[in-house]
Amino acid sequence: MTWQEIYQSKLVTAEEAIKQIKNGDKVVTGFGCGEPFEILRALEKHYLDYRDVEIINMLTMGHSPWCDPKMRGHIRLNTLFASQSNRAAVSNGDSEFTTSHFYEIPDVIEHYMCPRVSVVMVSPPDEHGYVSFGTTVDYTFGTVDYCEIVIAQVNKHVPRTFGNSIRHVREFTYFVEHDEPLPQVKGTEISAVEMEIGKYCASLINDGDCLQLGIGGIPNAVCAQLGGKKDLGLHSELVGDGVVPLLESGIINNKRKNIHRGRTVLGAAFGSQILNDYINNNPSVELHPIDYVNNPVVIAQNDNMVSINSCLQVDLLGQVVSDTIGLSQFSAVGGQVDFVRGATMSKGGRSIIAMPATAKRGTVSRIVPVITEGSAITTPRNDVNYIVTEYGVAQLKGRTLKERAKELIKIAHPKFRPYLMIEYKKRFGEAPFTAEEQREFTSEIIDELKEKIKNDHKKLKEDIRENIDNLENKIKKI
Repeated sequence: MTWQEIYQSKLVTAEEAIKQIKNGDKVVTGFGCGEPFEILRALEKHYLDYRDVEIINMLTMGHSPWCDPKMRGHIRLNTLFASQSNRAAVSNGDSEFTTSHFYEIPDVIEHYMCPRVSVVMVSPPDEHGYVSFGTTVDYTFGTVDYCEIVIAQVNKHVPRTFGNSIRHVREFTYFVEHDEPLPQVKGTEISAVEMEIGKYCASLINDGDCLQLGIGGIPNAVCAQLGGKKDLGLHSELVGDGVVPLLESGIINNKRKNIHRGRTVLGAAFGSQILNDYINNNPSVELHPIDYVNNPVVIAQNDNMVSINSCLQVDLLGQVVSDTIGLSQFSAVGGQVDFVRGATMSKGGRSIIAMPATAKRGTVSRIVPVITEGSAITTPRNDVNYIVTEYGVAQLKGRTLKERAKELIKIAHPKFRPYLMIEYKKRFGEAPFTAEEQREFTSEIIDELKEKIKNDHKKLKEDIRENIDNLENKIKKI
C-alpha cells in the first residue's frame, strides 16, 4: 500500500476515534499549543459513555472540562502542571497532580502511568507520508512507540518542524482531520520592574553564551536587553516570541555551541503566529523530545550554558520555591532543576533565578526569612547560583549562610529590609550590616515614605479644593 492509501484507511471522525477509548483507560494527550482540541471536544461531549477514564496532560491553554464536577466517575484529570484552569480542582481533590522533573516525564508516563491511548496533534503528511508534531514534541512524540492506540488530529495550522519531530502515517492508529488556529501565547507589555530584572540578567550574559530562557515577561525583558551581544546560542525546553528578533538578527546564531552547532534546540514553542511562522520549515530550528532537551547531561555539553528561570519565593538560605504557595499547587517544577543542574555542570555555566522582589502589588516580600509553611522546595539551596530582582544580583554559590542572607537582603524591596535584618539577627545572633550600611537602607525607606507623603498631601489638597468648588457652586444656585 502507498502511504496515501494507509492514511485514507485510518481517516475517521473524532466521534469514531474516541470509540477506541475503553472504561478504565488512561489517555495521554498533547498540551500547550499542541493540544488536540477537536478530539477532546468529542470526548467531552460523550463523557457519559465512559467510566473511570484518566486524562494525563501538562499545561493546557484552554479550559479543563475534566475538572467539572459532572465528570466525577466518568473522566478524571491527572495533570503534571497545575494552571489557572485546574488549580482549584487539584486543591479540592477533583483532579490529581503528579510531580516530576520535566526531563523525566516521558519515562514517568511510559513506565509509571502506563497510558493505553495517546491523543496528539500533527501537521498534514508531506509527500513522503511523514507528519510533524510541530510546536510540541516534548513527551508526546514518544507515546507513538508504546501506546496501543494513537489518535492524531491533523491540522494544517501546525508548523512543520525539523529535528526529532516527524513520524510516518503508518505509526498511527487513526487520523482526524480538523483545521483550527493554534492557541496563541502573545507577549504582554514588559513592565518597568521586569525591564530592570532583564537588565540585571543580561549583565550576567556574555558573548558566545548558550541560553535557556522560557516564556513570560522576564524572559521577554531579558531578550529585549541582548541587542549588544554576539554569537549567542539557544537550547531551551520552550520559548516565546521574544527570541524571534534575536534569531532573525543573528544575535542568536548558535555558532559557538558544542552540540547542534548552528541550530536552535527546543522541546516546545509557546508563542503566537510570529513564532510559529519562524519555526515552520526552518532547518535552523530543531525540536526534540524533552528527555533529551532537558537532560542535564545533554545541557552540560554546551559550554557557558546560562539558564534563566523564575520563582515565587526565596528564603534567606537560598531555598527556592517555584511551584507551590503553601499547601496549594500553583504550577509545576517544570524544567527549572533540569537546567539549573545542567548549567552548573556546564564548563563556564551559570544559573539565574529571577523574580520581582514583591508580590500582591508590593504588599508581600518574595524574599522571606523562612519559606511559607507547606510549600515545597523546588530548587535546593545547594543548586542555586544567582538570584536576581529589580534591586540587583545576589551571587550565592560558595557563600556562607550569613553571606547568603546578607546578599539576599540587599536585593529585597527596601521597605522589607528592616524586617529581614531583624530576622537575620534572630537567626545568627548578630546584626547583618554596619550602622552606616543600615542608615543607607533606612534612608531609602525614608525617601520612599517622603515621596508617598508628598503625593498623599497633593491629593488631599486637590480633594479639598474640589469640595470647596462644589460647595461654592451649590451656594450660587441657592
